[in-house]
Amino acid sequence: MGTIQPKGEDLRKAVQWISEKRRDDASQKDSKLIEEACFRFNLSPMDAEHLTGFILQEKGSD
Repeated sequence: MGTIQPKGEDLRKAVQWISEKRRDDASQKDSKLIEEACFRFNLSPMDAEHLTGFILQEKGSD
């Protein structure tokens, strides 16, 4: 599986952070992780939307 990197350093960091959190505890809800990542990395509403789409698409391709 190829990795698709979202544009923007903050988005990349958010995706990486969520991936690490999933590895640590797979029972965490994506919505909670996305919300926390948005605050942690100070994402704009547009970036938050991209992050949500990316994470949900990635989850669907497992």
